Amino acid sequence: MSVNHLDPVPRQLDRTVPFRAQERPTPIADYGLLGDTRTAALVSAGGSVDWLCAPAFDGEPLFGALLGGPEAGRFLAGPAGPATVVSRKYRENTATLETVWAAGKDRLVLTEAMIAEVAGELLPTTILVRRLSAEGSPVPVTVLFDPRVGENHRLPRVRRGHDVVCNWGPLAASLGASPRLGLEPGRPLTFDVTPGKPLTLVLALAFGEPLIHVDPAAAWDLVARDEASWRAWTEEIDETIPYRQEVVRSLLTLRLLTYSPSGAPVAAPTTSLPEDPGGIRNWDYRYAWPRDASIGVGAFLRAGKTQEAENFLGWLLHASRLQRPHLPALLTLTGGLVPAERQLAHWSGYGGSSPVRTGNLAASQHQLDGYGWVIDAAWAFVESGRRLTSETWRAMRGFADLVAATWEKPDAGIWEVRGEPAQHVHSKVMAWLALDRALRIAATHRLSTRRRLRWETERTRIAAELRTNGYNEAMNSYTRTYGSQDIDAALLVLPLTGLEKPDSPRLTGTIDAVRRELSAGFPLLYRYPPGQDGLPGTEGAFLPCSFWLVQALANTAQHEEASALFEALLEKGSPLGLFSEEMDPTSGLFLGNFPQALTHSALAQAALALRDNPPVLNPTNNPRNKEQ
Repeated sequence: MSVNHLDPVPRQLDRTVPFRAQERPTPIADYGLLGDTRTAALVSAGGSVDWLCAPAFDGEPLFGALLGGPEAGRFLAGPAGPATVVSRKYRENTATLETVWAAGKDRLVLTEAMIAEVAGELLPTTILVRRLSAEGSPVPVTVLFDPRVGENHRLPRVRRGHDVVCNWGPLAASLGASPRLGLEPGRPLTFDVTPGKPLTLVLALAFGEPLIHVDPAAAWDLVARDEASWRAWTEEIDETIPYRQEVVRSLLTLRLLTYSPSGAPVAAPTTSLPEDPGGIRNWDYRYAWPRDASIGVGAFLRAGKTQEAENFLGWLLHASRLQRPHLPALLTLTGGLVPAERQLAHWSGYGGSSPVRTGNLAASQHQLDGYGWVIDAAWAFVESGRRLTSETWRAMRGFADLVAATWEKPDAGIWEVRGEPAQHVHSKVMAWLALDRALRIAATHRLSTRRRLRWETERTRIAAELRTNGYNEAMNSYTRTYGSQDIDAALLVLPLTGLEKPDSPRLTGTIDAVRRELSAGFPLLYRYPPGQDGLPGTEGAFLPCSFWLVQALANTAQHEEASALFEALLEKGSPLGLFSEEMDPTSGLFLGNFPQALTHSALAQAALALRDNPPVLNPTNNPRNKEQ
């Protein structure tokens, strides 16, 4: 039963009811992303914000129901009774999400966004605006504002006034509403929303600074301004990119996952979404991997967006300054050391998949390939017609020197296998790439003759060793490690490096071997043979690898196959065009942290490869030739 929206009736939440979502959790693909380039929220198709960390991506969860059930907090705004989602989409070229439910013959619309640009204004650092509006007759809705903070789901100190204000030491959150409601944290309110009288909710967050009240009407105006800003941003994206709509959504997602105060791209806004449901493969991805970020930078540059590349190089220069020329595998958003990996007590995990972790042990690994990705990103910046600052070039020279001196040592590899270091072929390929791209940059930047000769010598040595120890003649393929018979999907980057000519039998043989040996059923690939990473359990197909295969095919004159594969992969995306890191090949369900920056970077790069490698017209099929 519902009542008039001016007289909401509270209903006490029954904490004794078990959280059934743990038995059948909301599918990962059901979530939409809201972001402000500082933190991000995941909101279900039912209107529940089940994940939001504060004050930044790697902060403590304010709403953590995604991993901890209702006692970890959530923010619900949606239909109170039976309703069906009839439409869910982002407004074109914006980060505003719109969900439409059918409640009988009536409609309920939820429009929500986070405000990305607040610098220099008297506004809270983080603002989430949610508006419920009805079409037809009044529609009953439920609003539940239940913020909790930290490992132990701490309840707030609450002050009621114009807004509901919640405090946890330096962190403060306020919720305002128009029309005003008798909201109390943890208590759901059920009432009617009447056509022509929408309900606007404004969540504001502040950390260590005054919490500023934002009038709901003014907040709604901010949403319109935010949309205009995103549309202007997307207009700069190259119009000639095939599948441009999907590429724009991926680039928008990457921008939302970039921490604007520092320029650091976060790998994903979540931790511990399982790669193996019920297993232990739950990792914290709320940090910045220079490798993954470099791939994203390449996509931005080739799509016509240069500011993002400048921001990344600036962050990298700052973040690596204390450890240079060593390049950590991952860093915090402000360039610090990633916290030690630990498990959170009393967190049930997504669908009961525990443990829930913070921190990441991979931060201590030596990953040789990262240097190649970073220097390649710097080269892409130079190739676009720009020049590196003297300090940035000094950093790149230091990275190249370290590669020249240490490339022969084993490393952990791109997949961060938690075992002994090995001679990973992909890592050596990227070491070759690091020196090759550094030499290309040196063509327009100052470099001593002695350094140049050393880099050239080591580049030649790496290539020779790869062709001797990294290639299996019987398999006609490069392999995962020296002397092995395992295949590695990371080797799909070979056509992008220039190590082998595009028509090289070694190159085409490696692509064929990956497609054959690592197939998870078209269009999916495993990243390496399942079960060969030293951890119990298995994992799903690794989505970035399939997009890398699109690139590889496009770069080896197999445009038709590349296009077909790309289109099949797009169909695997969520209804909102978002992608996780992995997918269960049997069920088609997303696995792993979400949305995943690496997957979206690979998607954009794949589309750009299709643009830059158009199909070769067969002269016998050319209509002009037939006319002649």
